[in-house]
Amino acid sequence: MHIQLIQGQFGGKEAIKLITQMIHAKVKFHENIISNDDCEEDIKMRENRIKQLQKDLFDARHYIEKKGENVIINASIEM
Repeated sequence: MHIQLIQGQFGGKEAIKLITQMIHAKVKFHENIISNDDCEEDIKMRENRIKQLQKDLFDARHYIEKKGENVIINASIEM
């Protein structure tokens, strides 16, 4: 199964806003599971994933700001 979430060209500010919201949703997902999870190993794994997502967001923002033009974004879910 294929779900196309995002497909198109976006201005820099719009692209940053869209990517930020998507990454924040994923971070919140991990934070909610951490608050319900008892296993320390799983908590550490999720904390590391949150840190990686935050780094990816920083890198994406930097790339988009440096590029200074429209950005093509494609995001989908494959099951």
